[in-house]
Amino acid sequence: MGTYTYPAPPAKVSGGDTLEIHHLLKTPALMGRRVRTLLENRFIADAILTGSFQAVGGAILYETGESIFGDDEPESIAPGGAYPLTEQVMGELAAARVDKWGRDTLVTDEAINRLGINPVDRALTKLVNTTVRFVDSAALGVIASKVTETYDTTAGNNAPGAWNTAKGIVGGVLNSIAKIEALDEGFSPDTIVLKDAQWATAMTALIDAGMLPREGANPLVTGQWPETLGLRWLKSNHTPTADPMLFDTTQLGGMADEKQNAPGYASAAGIGVETKSIRDDEHDRYKLRARRVTVPVVLEPSAGLRVVNAGL
Repeated sequence: MGTYTYPAPPAKVSGGDTLEIHHLLKTPALMGRRVRTLLENRFIADAILTGSFQAVGGAILYETGESIFGDDEPESIAPGGAYPLTEQVMGELAAARVDKWGRDTLVTDEAINRLGINPVDRALTKLVNTTVRFVDSAALGVIASKVTETYDTTAGNNAPGAWNTAKGIVGGVLNSIAKIEALDEGFSPDTIVLKDAQWATAMTALIDAGMLPREGANPLVTGQWPETLGLRWLKSNHTPTADPMLFDTTQLGGMADEKQNAPGYASAAGIGVETKSIRDDEHDRYKLRARRVTVPVVLEPSAGLRVVNAGL
């Protein structure tokens, strides 16, 4: 599975004559390539739940809460002596059932003849955007329900306060990271997720304080937040909580996709989304379909934290 970035770059679209477009719609491999530019790196769910799991038979069994430490401490070994064994403690067994999420839309021969590839691309874009919005919302909802650890920016004598100042943001982020690392379970946050408006407020405060790069990775030029305080700063309005969230994405969990290998489907961008074009000769049109058969899996809830009372 590849490395995902977020948000996605804009799709690059090229035209074609009518025969080429009909050939594309009848060829699953070409459909998959066409959708790839629309879909690549678009899911924030895959940017947070970076594990790639394979669901079989409509469900996945997994272990959660496994300690990174063994039951027994190392012992002194005499020269030539045998090393004692220690049992591996397994986590709590859990199960998750996959869901098939998808939608169809129609493109007529007349639309293709008059507008070329444009109606196909617009239809696929809408299908992709709808799939992304729904899967991201579902995945982030699962994450928010599983991640219960919090850091209160207003609690205590040395509380950094609300995130409307650079001091509040830096103090809140560093204290949140320290709280996760203090669990001594091997977690180290690498990503923070905010809503779009929160991202804009925080970035403005840090720029105003002169704490972001002036050259090269300057967000005023690129529109992208550089890695700051050791974190990727991602934004999504699909998150179900108003609180900023920090994650160790290497250990939080993953998306469990089920490959059904049904005829006529093409996988796009290699992250589980499948597309299909179904010819309807009786009505001179195509039915375009996008679907994802998956379930979000949170393996380590303690690898995440919500920042409460941030005031964003």
